[in-house]
Amino acid sequence: MCGASRPGHFRGVATVVTKLFNIVRPDTAFFGQKDAQQALVIRRMVADLDLDLEIVTVPTVREPDGLALSSRNVYLEPAQRRAAPVLARSLARAVEAVRSGERDVCKIRRLVGDLIRAESLAQIDYVEIYSYPGLEPVERLQGPALLALAVKFGPTRLIDNVILEG
Repeated sequence: MCGASRPGHFRGVATVVTKLFNIVRPDTAFFGQKDAQQALVIRRMVADLDLDLEIVTVPTVREPDGLALSSRNVYLEPAQRRAAPVLARSLARAVEAVRSGERDVCKIRRLVGDLIRAESLAQIDYVEIYSYPGLEPVERLQGPALLALAVKFGPTRLIDNVILEG
């Protein structure tokens, strides 16, 4: 997922967040589901360091057309912004497929990828499915799984995800 295309990113995030936690000493910290991998890394770090802190993951906030709110959205050209909701639509189709009984991870990834590739302005970085919350590779859904994707619209890289209840 993001670690492969952004080496060292999560180590840096963990360092900065640890410093913040040490300064602020919060009882609870909230992280958005939109950055699911980051939220899981922080949750694991808190457990590993035995920090007296609760990590709460909050749902992704979305625009009316389904696009996940992100500071990066402002960098989208108008045509790219109109195209970007394909991410939310592809995730919704994956959820529908799983609810209809699909468990084959390759088929789900292909479904999502095909929907995104049909949008000419979208360039896929990755579409991945891992066990949730363990982030272990899976071939068939046998429990909760994280379907995560990163897609570029021009130079702007957007991420989104959904938890599939397999």
